Amino acid sequence: MATVAELQAALRQSQAEAERYRLLLQHSGEVSWMADCASLKLSWLSPAAERQFGYTLDSAQALADSLLQQLPARLERHAGGDLSRRRLLRETELPHADGRMVPVEIESTLIVDEQGVAVSVVGVVRDLSARRELAAQQKKFASMLSHEFRTPLSTIDGAVQRLEMTGTHHDEGTRKRYRKIQTAVDRMLAMLDEYLSPERMASIGRERQPNEISPAALLEAVVEQARSRRGGITLRLETLPQWMRCDPAGVRLCLEILLDNAIKYTEANTPIELIGKMASEGGVEFLVRDRGAGLPAAEWAQVFDKSFRGSNAAGIAGSGLGLYMARAVVDVHGGTLTATNVSESGTEFRIWLPVAASAGKSLARADGSSDNSLDAS
Repeated sequence: MATVAELQAALRQSQAEAERYRLLLQHSGEVSWMADCASLKLSWLSPAAERQFGYTLDSAQALADSLLQQLPARLERHAGGDLSRRRLLRETELPHADGRMVPVEIESTLIVDEQGVAVSVVGVVRDLSARRELAAQQKKFASMLSHEFRTPLSTIDGAVQRLEMTGTHHDEGTRKRYRKIQTAVDRMLAMLDEYLSPERMASIGRERQPNEISPAALLEAVVEQARSRRGGITLRLETLPQWMRCDPAGVRLCLEILLDNAIKYTEANTPIELIGKMASEGGVEFLVRDRGAGLPAAEWAQVFDKSFRGSNAAGIAGSGLGLYMARAVVDVHGGTLTATNVSESGTEFRIWLPVAASAGKSLARADGSSDNSLDAS
């Protein structure tokens, strides 16, 4: 049998351990808690709860309601033999005493007696606010960095497509250099999508979407959307490539801006037509024509200037940025955006875009070496 001295020593050791645990819990950044399964009430709450959420055990009813909301269903499933409910880890939001919601991670475990009946539940609450803020900042930084790289690369991409399309008379060495530039751009764009895009950070392993679209499908979608505002818009499709390489969202934005302008600056019964066809000089052209009053010739030189609004804009809401944005997007693609008055009255805006000999983005050519060179064959 243990002597009195041994029992006293064990008691002192137990008290010392208890004091260490008390100090650990008092200064821990995690909110520790315990609840009784029979009464569904908190029986203990660590001091961190007051520092982080503004609650003490006596004033923690709102916190207790949120922590224990799912406990009855959990106990029922556990009693039915579902042992997976014994330990749970979940993310949710808990109310702060000042009324705001705080993102948290809750880890909890059911404590059972000798018969396997859950008698209490213990757990910790970890504030995820700092982690969420850091993730948001990382995503914002990645998005900014991706944009800063992607903008000049897109400009190079559009310029090379135009050179490839218009340079069929160039010698093989020059065309080979065009392909090397295109391969390097493709590789850089693929790396941006792989490592820096917010979408990649949010969904690791998702396949990169190609920067191509059916021009006919694009024009049909734009016209369908515009007809919700003006029923008399017509679409005329002539010969078009099956696919064209571009930023689909950017080109769609340009077309929507041009149709929006035609709708705003013409009478309700004025015909508006969108035409898509191959351009005589190569590439594709998208024409937006209306039969309105047109613009004074003196204003054509300024029509794409930032914040410029024509003399016919009085009483019409707008910022003067639409056409400026549209031209900027087309420029990045290596194309042109022009405007003229048509002879029979009205205005015509023309988007011209280069089309590569074989549309569709190759992420990295099989015959490309580590320095982006191509095999002589």
